[in-house]
This record gives sequence, C-alpha cells and structure tokens, in this order.
Amino acid sequence: MRLIKFLFFLVFFSQCSAEDTLVVENDDITFENDSTAIISDTTSTTSLDTTNTMSNSTKFYLALGDSYTVAESVDSSESFPAQLVKCLKENHDLQLDLEIIATTGWTTGDLLKAIDYGTKRSTYDFVTLLIGVNNQYQGKSFDIYKREFTSLLEKSIKMANNKKKNVIVISIPDYAYTPFGQGNSNSGAISKEIDEYNHYAEKTAKANDVKFINITDITRKGLQDKELVASDGLHPSGKAYKQFVERICPAATSIVK
Repeated sequence: MRLIKFLFFLVFFSQCSAEDTLVVENDDITFENDSTAIISDTTSTTSLDTTNTMSNSTKFYLALGDSYTVAESVDSSESFPAQLVKCLKENHDLQLDLEIIATTGWTTGDLLKAIDYGTKRSTYDFVTLLIGVNNQYQGKSFDIYKREFTSLLEKSIKMANNKKKNVIVISIPDYAYTPFGQGNSNSGAISKEIDEYNHYAEKTAKANDVKFINITDITRKGLQDKELVASDGLHPSGKAYKQFVERICPAATSIVK
C-alpha cells in the first residue's frame, strides 16, 4: 500500500495470542490538532534488503517514530533502525527488510494517522516504537499522549503478528542536554517532562508484557560528550544511535533468532 508523508512546518521536531487484551487507562482516542496534512508522493518508508530479493528467511522490521527514528541531521545509514539491521545481520544468517514510518515533527497523533493510512505489510516480525518528544515540545496535553501512546502500542502489537514479545518500546531522548535545549530558559523542566513521558511509556509497556529499553541516559551525556549530538545541535549523532543499538540489539536478536 502506498504510504504518505505528512509535511509539517515544525523543524523540531513484544508471546501472546490475538485474544490477549491490551491494558489501557482510556481507549477514547482524541486529537488535539486535527488539521489536514499536506499529502506528498514522497514516502517516509525505507526498505533495506541487501540481496534485493525476498525469501522465506526474510525478516520484516517496522520502525515507528519521529525525527529520532529517521535520524534527523544524520546520514540515514547511521539511524538506529539501520544500525540495528546491521547488528542483526552481522550476528545471524538472515535477510532483513526495514520499513520506517516516521517524520521529523510527528506527534503520537500524527503517527496514528500515518499508520491508519496504511503500511506496506499487514504484519511484521518485529516492531520498534519511539514517539512522544513532539507532544512534549509542542506543549500538548499529557492526557492526549497517554491515550494515543496506548493506541500506538496496541497497533504495534497487532502488526507484530499479535506477539507482544516482538515489540520493543524505546524511551524518548532528552534534548535538554544539547546546545538547543540549553538555549531554553528552563531546561530542567524539559527533563522532568521527558521523565514523565518515559515513565508512562515504560509502565504501559511492562503492564502489557512489552519490552521497554531506556536510552535516555545516553543522551543526557550530550553536554559532556559533544560527539553524541548531531551537527544541528539538537538531535543524536550516529555515535549516540550506535549506543542505542548496543542496548536494543540483544532484545531484537531474541526475537529474530
């Protein structure tokens, strides 16, 4: 199915059966911003398969997110999904097909709309989900994030062949520890809010037997190690994404092996 890419004017920004029930606090999904997205023929889907052919051994990986998934200001080969594929291929005799649904600036609501529009496949061998920084940055209601993140987790599980163990939720990086974040008059508030978002994501993931991996502490070294920050002074660098993958790859390995 054809995948759209929503264009916005913001620069910044799991084993279970189909009968298993997702734990939710509120399944009434609402959107704070229901503005119509501009539709473009440009797709935010990235396919990575070094043999250019599919076989019965091919594993399908879907990466869902925002600028931290597409690796804004960093070469696409250095994004954490691309480096994760490389890590998996180096350790296993398999083929991997990567699909990315993510765009800089996307909130949880934007990602929901993109998924509802359609993905290339109905099911995947594993799914990663990293989303929420733009909800925080744009000052959206935290209740909206909670409802929409829960819906995204549910959709991720369904797309991972209804296997909760085949979904990995990744924590939100902390941009307060970047030159851009330090330009904010209250960078401490940013970190506090990011912690709140990550606490909810971790609690919800674990309540539903979904793996949660924390990478936020890596990004909080951005001021002492400038090589962890991309040239834009805001997003993680390829080096930072490599450190993300060092934590994510073992969990992904247990899924695909």
